[in-house]
Amino acid sequence: MSSQSAARKFDPARASEYQAQSRIALAGYDACHELTACMLSATLGRDAPADILVVGAGGGAQEIVEASRLAPDWRFTALDPSPPMMDIAVAEVTRQGLASRTDFHIGFVDDLPADRQFSAATLIGVLHHQPGKEAKRTLLSAIARRLAPGAPLIVAGNRYAYASQPLLLAAWGERWRMQGATQEQVEAKLGKILEGADPPPSEEAVAELLADAGFGEPTWFFSSLFWGACFARRIGDDAEGASA
Repeated sequence: MSSQSAARKFDPARASEYQAQSRIALAGYDACHELTACMLSATLGRDAPADILVVGAGGGAQEIVEASRLAPDWRFTALDPSPPMMDIAVAEVTRQGLASRTDFHIGFVDDLPADRQFSAATLIGVLHHQPGKEAKRTLLSAIARRLAPGAPLIVAGNRYAYASQPLLLAAWGERWRMQGATQEQVEAKLGKILEGADPPPSEEAVAELLADAGFGEPTWFFSSLFWGACFARRIGDDAEGASA
């Protein structure tokens, strides 16, 4: 499965249910995005102008909505390969009065100008949809090339192989049952998650991917079952191992 195939998973039907489904699948969805904004503000400074790259902004553009509450002078570049998901993001950003601070691009990181430099970037709910280690490393390297040394990246997503954590997987199913899903629906969702994504196998694997792309040691600041969020800085003059 290619990255383009991964993007096609977010068709109009899935896009329409994304926000509600995400808040069930990820306990603490809003808190993760709020803390992401807090981490960026604590790093960049709330009053300093900044240009933030939001990779995978489709859906509710929650990264933009939350960060804008803390930093009135930040601008955002929202990137997503799924037109239906981007339509939802555009509608929400417009509803929040943030359209004048946001540029929207349908596509991939390498579609952005090679010389474009951002103050920071976020990659939330994206990495575990990249098939295989090389696709993950390539995506992180593409982001690194568009960040100045010292610029922060927030990565959030599932960071364990699902089958390696049966207790977490069972608790994830109970989370859905708590929200009203039948046992048959829970089993269908469990089957879908086991087939539909390829998360890094561990936090150590995430750190290795980040290091390969030219980032420093990550600081983990949020956890919810399989999901984790971490902060890392771009290091050096060139992203090690970067390739398009």
